[in-house]
Amino acid sequence: MHAWRGPRDDVDGSWQRVAPWHPRAHAVVAVTGRAMITAPDDVSDADLEALGVDGFGQAHDPRVMTRLAGPTGWVDVLDAVLLASGTGSPDPRVVPRPDLIDHPRVRHAVPIRSDVRVYGFEGDDESVLTLGVGLGGLAEMSLQVGPNRRGQGLGTVLAAAARGLVPFDEPVVACVSPANVPSLRALLSAGFDPVGSVQVYLPDR
Repeated sequence: MHAWRGPRDDVDGSWQRVAPWHPRAHAVVAVTGRAMITAPDDVSDADLEALGVDGFGQAHDPRVMTRLAGPTGWVDVLDAVLLASGTGSPDPRVVPRPDLIDHPRVRHAVPIRSDVRVYGFEGDDESVLTLGVGLGGLAEMSLQVGPNRRGQGLGTVLAAAARGLVPFDEPVVACVSPANVPSLRALLSAGFDPVGSVQVYLPDR
């Protein structure tokens, strides 16, 4: 939160171990000059120090992620982290869509977030918005626009709708691959601010 609204912590290259916010998923989070890591009990601080973990990018070193996840664990892609304030004003065009529980975007969200809710547009079975408890215990959203409806600004509509589903002034997180330019532009257009990076992983323990 300090990386978003301040006061900003010292840019000193430090890192710290933090408690996990999910019973199964872990993450490495980096902001400007600092990093935070949730780690299984069998990975010590000394193990991470030996791999060169710091707050200047080394926390995302593939060797670090491999040590954390274990040889058969799952590691997600490196995502940009963006934050926005909830508006508490739901968009009537975006409605609950529990029937989309098998959508690939939803299947990705369920193992790494809690209390995932599914939304979308009436009559559109390809576009979807998820909202659950994710990074740092905050509300976290993800979205996907169906191939036949892209280029119409619906990504921005869904991103803004996620803000409307969160109480006024409470934070909502979005994580997106930097290569996913359409989604990144949609989030920026909806008022999300970039604050850092994250890699989520599911250890093989």
